[in-house]
Amino acid sequence: MKDIRIALLDMNNNHVNQGFRNIKEISEAFQQSSDEKVIINTFDVRYKDEIPNVEDFDIFISSGGPGDPHREGLEWETRYADFLNSVYDHNKYSENKKYLFLICHSFQLASIHWDLGNICKRKSYSFGVMPVHKTEEGEQEFLFKNLPNPFYAVDSRAFQFIEPNLDRFEELGMKIVAIEKFRPHINLERAVMAIRFSEEIFGTQFHPEADPASMVENLKDEKNKNAMIENFGMEKYLETLDRMDDEDKIILTRNQILPRFLQFAKKNILKGAEVMV
Repeated sequence: MKDIRIALLDMNNNHVNQGFRNIKEISEAFQQSSDEKVIINTFDVRYKDEIPNVEDFDIFISSGGPGDPHREGLEWETRYADFLNSVYDHNKYSENKKYLFLICHSFQLASIHWDLGNICKRKSYSFGVMPVHKTEEGEQEFLFKNLPNPFYAVDSRAFQFIEPNLDRFEELGMKIVAIEKFRPHINLERAVMAIRFSEEIFGTQFHPEADPASMVENLKDEKNKNAMIENFGMEKYLETLDRMDDEDKIILTRNQILPRFLQFAKKNILKGAEVMV
């Protein structure tokens, strides 16, 4: 029986972060529920310049993190770009696929790397539980299968992806599967919130790993609390706190997207291993 090898890429640059703890929890729950042996390794990409060898792992989850996603000439940035190319190119030429999930900062890095649109600074920092709208193609996205439209997710970012280059999406066969808000009567540029980069690579601008406990922990940070009140008002802030544990909001999102991604990856990895025998 084949072992399943997971690499968790920590993009937090030595900042304390609830998201990476959540990613580990979801990965460990998958490990415990699997009949197969699941091996999990973590890599501190930005702070320690650690990057996994693509050939050594089957599944990669690359976390969110602070800071500007545009390149600043650091060594890890070149290595991360090479990592993205390695996964993408490997899947083009190999039957034995590699699976990659990109969250927030990683999603922005990949979108810049593949030249998919305008990733720019927001007027103000965004933090809160947001409705995320599926696009027409998002309605067919199996990772969103059991989620309503819109569904709810934790948003935490200073940057946004707007003005997608649709010709480039077409050229690479990539699909926008979720957007920030859908208001056809208002002429506002809507931020891209999730992309199906390929059959094996998926990314979200929001945090599918977030749970109520981490959200409450994050709101102890005045920056997050003030950003939420500024964006939504005190009434909405209090309502969000009150509805944090609702089973149909971030708990549902957490229970669906990453666990479904891991199960899908495992199923195909095992199928590929059978073919290789």
